[in-house]
Amino acid sequence: MDEEIFCPQCDDFTEHLTVKLGREHLVRCGGCGAVHPVKMERARLTTLRVIISSIDSSTRRTIEVPADDLLRVGDDLLVDDGVEEVAMVEVTSIELEGGRREEAATAGDVKTLWTRDVEVVAVKVAVQRRGKTVSYSVPVKGDEVFEVGELRTVEGRRFRVEKIQDRSGRSVVRALAKEIIRIWGGAL
Repeated sequence: MDEEIFCPQCDDFTEHLTVKLGREHLVRCGGCGAVHPVKMERARLTTLRVIISSIDSSTRRTIEVPADDLLRVGDDLLVDDGVEEVAMVEVTSIELEGGRREEAATAGDVKTLWTRDVEVVAVKVAVQRRGKTVSYSVPVKGDEVFEVGELRTVEGRRFRVEKIQDRSGRSVVRALAKEIIRIWGGAL
């Protein structure tokens, strides 16, 4: 494991490789090669309630994270409670004690993290043909890329992507599915 640790030989923080784990870790400096012991402080953990909103349901999970970790709305977080499947989520809201909501907080102050699953998301697509618009909700992988001008198929109907609106409300030329609010297309 490479970490930035203070090296007494270099008199600076440098990358170190762990040589031996124990009460005092034995590490080797990546700069000068000196081997020296270092005490690694164990982070105090806190238990967080995480609500994960998926396409058609929400689930409640609990995870343990270092209490001094700074969490922000918009952060991606890996939820692994050791019970259910691991989930990649995006933090959508941070609830503190008393129900107050904040844009950022240290994990030790958080009561509940409200999140959305970004592994599989529903992309809303509106396809227009001869003045008539048909809307679809298409489940896709969150990291799938959509781009204006590309040809796509939804429920057997081909269309050209004409406009993409992202979660900030802007029109963009290219975006990941997890960042998209709606796509407009013209039927072919």
